[in-house]
Amino acid sequence: MDQNFDLSAPHSMGTTIIGVTYNGGVVLGADSRTSTGVYVANRASDKITQLTDNVYVCRSGSAADSQIVSDYVRYFLHQHTIQLGRPATVKVAANLVRLLSYNNKNMLQTGLIVGGWDKFEGGQIFGIPLGGTIIQQPFAIGGSGSSYLYGFFDQAWKEGMTKEEAEQLVVKAVSLAIARDGASGGVVRTVIINSEGVTRNFYPGDTLPIWHEELEAQNSLLDILNASPSPEPMNI
Repeated sequence: MDQNFDLSAPHSMGTTIIGVTYNGGVVLGADSRTSTGVYVANRASDKITQLTDNVYVCRSGSAADSQIVSDYVRYFLHQHTIQLGRPATVKVAANLVRLLSYNNKNMLQTGLIVGGWDKFEGGQIFGIPLGGTIIQQPFAIGGSGSSYLYGFFDQAWKEGMTKEEAEQLVVKAVSLAIARDGASGGVVRTVIINSEGVTRNFYPGDTLPIWHEELEAQNSLLDILNASPSPEPMNI
């Protein structure tokens, strides 16, 4: 095994981030593993960042790049709210993220998903991938784990979901990506945004579904050796 990995390399979040609309709001979800090459720099990071009271952003790519974009956008939105005397809309927040990402596309390595709720258009999800394109979608997925989820979302996502169905879909999808993607892992965090406000939920890694060929969480190596593997195949 090559031990000469560069610990001074930029912290790149091999990530799974998801945003889903439902009938009344949005659900954002993410794993919590931040890595530097093969080294896990943080196993319980929070990749869902608040921009305003009603708008959040899911961050992927370079941790430093995504954090500085979020900080600038939060500052500009605070000024915008003071000047207008009312909260910024989700579209305004997403377009500010798009503007910063596009104008600095040669220097930034980050993909973002902006989600939130406002009284004008309800729950909205905007994907802003590398390069600064902005796309409004009923759901968006990003990060290294997203390549395992496109077929799953094509089959599982549906219009008019309830809040509970949407959150269950997000948790299930992130756990699937964690099972297949070595750069995603840790816990699952979700943020639900609707007319009633914001609800944050936390799902520890040992409470997530066990998928095909995946081992259950154990306390020691002896437990793993003595345990008879009994994972269930994926059942949607």
